[in-house]
Amino acid sequence: MLPACFLFEEVDKCLEHDVSGSFIRDRFVTEYIIYREMLRKAKIADAKGIYRLISFWAKKNKVLERPLNYIYENIRDFWICTQNRRIIGSCALHVIGWEDLAEIKSLVVDKRKHKKGIGKELVEACVKEAKSLGVKNIFVLTFVETFFRHLGFKKLSKNKLPHKIWSDCINCVYFPNCKEESLILNIGGRR
Repeated sequence: MLPACFLFEEVDKCLEHDVSGSFIRDRFVTEYIIYREMLRKAKIADAKGIYRLISFWAKKNKVLERPLNYIYENIRDFWICTQNRRIIGSCALHVIGWEDLAEIKSLVVDKRKHKKGIGKELVEACVKEAKSLGVKNIFVLTFVETFFRHLGFKKLSKNKLPHKIWSDCINCVYFPNCKEESLILNIGGRR
């Protein structure tokens, strides 16, 4: 495994890294006040913190609710960003039962940490992981289309996605009238 400071090209310096592949870097907030933030794969102990953050945004209709047992069962899909050991962001990469497709799910960032690049870093971590797994395309169903467009995702008709992805939709409060937009990012090969 590469040292954690190689996870993102834009990281100017790596203060510390550990064997789990996580990294810690400086961030400047205002007037040069520095705080430390760490991006890493989630662990079982993180499930309740991820659940609280997702639930907060689900109540505001920004993401779909995920039951706590879903988070436990899919904990290996999640990346988290922490600050002072508190989860301030999370995002999941879920490989679909097709050889070249994965989905980004449950991207959430603490409301006090918006516009600081945390969501972008979480998505970039998922993209890098997808590339390492050999995934060629990543799609997202989202209420916040513009965020993903800025990251290079392109609009895609939902009916072009494989039927397997709709297994989650049955449990959605919006089923069968989906209100999310579908977008896709090609990270290798043709689509």
